[in-house]
Amino acid sequence: MHNRLMQRIGFYGAAETVTGSRHLLEFGKQKVLVDCGLFQGSRELRARNWEPFEFDPRELDAMILTHAHLDHVGMVPRLVAQGFSGPIYTTPATIGLSRISLPDSARLQEEDARQSNKHGSRHQPALPLYTEEQVYAALRQMKPISYHQWTPLGGGAGFEFIPAGHILGSAMALVTFEDGERILMSGDLGRYNTPIIRDPEHVDRAEYLVIESTYGDRLHSHEPVLDKLAGILNEAWKNGSAVLVPSFAIGRTQELLYYLRKLQDEKAIPRIPVFIDSPMAVSVTQIYRDAKEEFDQDMKVSVEEGHSELEPEGVTFVRDAHDSKGLNSRGGPMMIIAGSGMANGGRILHHLLHHLSDPSTIVLFTGYQADGTLGRRLLEGEQHVRIMKAEVQVRAKIERLNALSAHADQGEILAWLDGFTAPPKRTFIVHGEPPAQEVLREKIAERGWDVVIPHRGEHFDLP
Repeated sequence: MHNRLMQRIGFYGAAETVTGSRHLLEFGKQKVLVDCGLFQGSRELRARNWEPFEFDPRELDAMILTHAHLDHVGMVPRLVAQGFSGPIYTTPATIGLSRISLPDSARLQEEDARQSNKHGSRHQPALPLYTEEQVYAALRQMKPISYHQWTPLGGGAGFEFIPAGHILGSAMALVTFEDGERILMSGDLGRYNTPIIRDPEHVDRAEYLVIESTYGDRLHSHEPVLDKLAGILNEAWKNGSAVLVPSFAIGRTQELLYYLRKLQDEKAIPRIPVFIDSPMAVSVTQIYRDAKEEFDQDMKVSVEEGHSELEPEGVTFVRDAHDSKGLNSRGGPMMIIAGSGMANGGRILHHLLHHLSDPSTIVLFTGYQADGTLGRRLLEGEQHVRIMKAEVQVRAKIERLNALSAHADQGEILAWLDGFTAPPKRTFIVHGEPPAQEVLREKIAERGWDVVIPHRGEHFDLP
């Protein structure tokens, strides 16, 4: 073993926090980055996006992207602008979604910088993390790789993508080193039996495993999604309420459309007007409709039979900002689904500003709310919140669809780990807040596995 090449992994994001995914694999002379995401949530976390990369972007040979959520892909344009020129390997659907999410992110960055400069920024002049032009440069480096397609990485290593079941195009990356040892990067692990996309695929062997832990300390509710959604919409119809849904444009919005269509087909809800108030969600929905290679069996059959699962009747897709503002002077009953999913930006803020103090309003959360976000504060019952510099009294009813998460819960992570025929030499837990990580670490360690929770900036040899 004297001449065995050095192999190691460095954890530079999503370490003891949920966002900012960034893991560096080094083997021989090769350096391959897995994901490069935005830190999201509290001001302290977001400030990390401005810190220099902990490695020289020019020295990276390649990059592997697991999926298109911004906490995994949102810093790629900055990495490219600072000199990374290698290939970015990802699935075709992830490229399609990144073509929508990244330019949108750049526009928000540029707009924030403009507003800061207008109102006298502390940083003169305030700059965006990256521009739209830099996004298009990064997109040109993306190379489509199908699931289970072997792709060389240099240095005698290579990898393949395995369906992760999280959102459209999401994948785990199974990297095989020159000596035949493997490290599995889970990305975000999805759930079993969710609509539209395929389930996470089992892996039976890897010497090293990097696993997410967003919900490592809890089980998702098994409340029937359709019943709860039907109850809320029927209540809104009766009371003339506005139902505001902060929703992620990628994944969650399409699932909601699927469930609304199902409830309509079952005649379980009235024909309440539904507005998808997000240009990004409108474009993403089109990609979902077209990505037939990603569908699970039920969705394939349904599409072949001519059903339009992602287009409930009475839905209006709102692209124009003027039409979006017009919704605030419209009376209920209605449902407005708008970004962002954690209510920390986007058009949903305008709707919350106008409707939160109305006791007939229902705010429905459908996904994870990170620490420090407006969504988390509302769920925790705060009575007064600040939205766009205005103090708003919270009198609306706050509801939560607990069963809609796109992340595996503790039971689902452990069930997925059951697919391993032997324990990895070492398992690294990332993508979670410390309490969730610690609980999951104990659960996995009970199996006799060697489990570590890396600190940010820590690296480990893979002997």
